[in-house]
Amino acid sequence: MDIIDWIGFVGVFQILLAYILNVRNIVTKKDLSFILLNLIGASLACLASVLMNYWPFILLEGIWAFVSLLSLFSYFKKV
Repeated sequence: MDIIDWIGFVGVFQILLAYILNVRNIVTKKDLSFILLNLIGASLACLASVLMNYWPFILLEGIWAFVSLLSLFSYFKKV
C-alpha cells in the first residue's frame, strides 16, 4: 500500500467508525465526535480520491465533507 491508499483507508475507517457508533447508539448525529469523524474522514477520503483523480468519489466525499462542515457550524452555533 502506498501513501494514497493509507490516506483513503484512514478516511474510510473514520466514516465507518462514525456510522457504527451511531447505529450502536453510542453517539448521535448531533455529537461533536460524530461530526468530526465524518468531516475528517470524508476530507481524507476526498483527498485520496483527488490524488487518484477518481471523480465519482471526489464528488461523493467532497459533498460528504461539505455537509459535515455545515453540521459543525450548526453545532457551534447552538453552543
